[in-house]
Amino acid sequence: MKLAIVVQRYGADISGGAELHARYVAEHLSKHAEIIVLTTCARDYVTWRNEFPAGMETVNGIRVERFRVSREREVHDFARRQQRVFHEVHSLQDELRWLDSEGPTSPALVARVRQAATECDYLLFFSVRYYQAYHGARAAADRAVLVPTAERDPALGLAIFGPIFRGVRGIMYNSFEERTLINAVSGNEDVPGVVVGIGSEIPERVEPARARQKFSLENPFVIYVGRIDANKGCAELFDFFLSYVGSSRRPLDLVLIGSPVLQIPKHPRIRHLGFVDDQDKFDAIAAADALVMPSYYESLSMVALEAWALGRPVVANAHCDVLVGQSLRSNAGLYYEDAAEFAGALDALLDAPALAQALGRNGREYFTRHYTWPVIEQTYLDMFARLSSEPPRRRMEPLPGWLERRRRTLPPAEDVVAAIPAGPAVVRRRRTEVPA
Repeated sequence: MKLAIVVQRYGADISGGAELHARYVAEHLSKHAEIIVLTTCARDYVTWRNEFPAGMETVNGIRVERFRVSREREVHDFARRQQRVFHEVHSLQDELRWLDSEGPTSPALVARVRQAATECDYLLFFSVRYYQAYHGARAAADRAVLVPTAERDPALGLAIFGPIFRGVRGIMYNSFEERTLINAVSGNEDVPGVVVGIGSEIPERVEPARARQKFSLENPFVIYVGRIDANKGCAELFDFFLSYVGSSRRPLDLVLIGSPVLQIPKHPRIRHLGFVDDQDKFDAIAAADALVMPSYYESLSMVALEAWALGRPVVANAHCDVLVGQSLRSNAGLYYEDAAEFAGALDALLDAPALAQALGRNGREYFTRHYTWPVIEQTYLDMFARLSSEPPRRRMEPLPGWLERRRRTLPPAEDVVAAIPAGPAVVRRRRTEVPA
């Protein structure tokens, strides 16, 4: 079997969620199939500037083919087009121009995808909202398997994506909430799909004491890992945490790992470790009293799974359907809607070590049952076997004609998403299954 992984950027040192997801899948499926990765020359997800050389290279044993981005993202143009399609009545052409403006625009990559469709059994397209996934899925629809990594944000309400969700051969969802959301917005329930998520490279041994010593972490602490960004809920996290330490006598610290695009408050109880290697990251998570996930929008949250794999409880934003759903299914997390509930969750874990230990134990069992690599790999292989045994359910819908694409009749994308019921997905269990 030969598979192509198509993703917006790719590299051993690129740690973005979808990009890391794509690399892990490529490396683990390489045990079962011949893998090629088709991607751009971009390293930076804001500008899509060409930084890697075009052509072929090998990354961790995987063949990678890179194609130039034809133009960098112009931030002001993108913001203007996003304002129109997210918040105003608009046309399908407006959405297509938004997609081109978002990028990474690479006609050469799409042309290579079209050729790869004649060479590969299936092509896995990562991140539906980007240029290469949209145009690539159209170019290779009969062999396209989509990994949407979609969140509950306005982009999902754009009309251009409905035909993609309905026209690909299969979909590998990150969570039950993502599947429910995409089903609701596109009516694609008949497209073969499975909730698979992603594994992680958990080290065989972690040393919490080493992390405490190396980074001088003397107090109890909760940890946040990821991009330090208002879009990830970090500004609210800082407000809630500073309110908590201002009214509590507990010597609790907030430890941050990741690159900041938001100013970090200067406070003795907030410790920023910067960007650390994987061993330091896992050791620090294992040393924490809990992982905090303040994000409003996630398609899965790899770092929450990593915390559970290490037996640590998670404190999550209750406004994120995925995080609430994962906390309920794992019985391994608490969640908060406001500052008072944030404080209550921290107090509950710190006042009751037995509760924290039980949640951590549940999380480890949940990860082992659903997110170890043998489980993930087999789910992908089962999907490929299924698709090989049955014909396509639908054909990719063609784009409307020139005039129809320009009719401004489409509602604001944020209104489309807002009309979809929120909340964690209800998962029907088989009779042989029991709750964690």
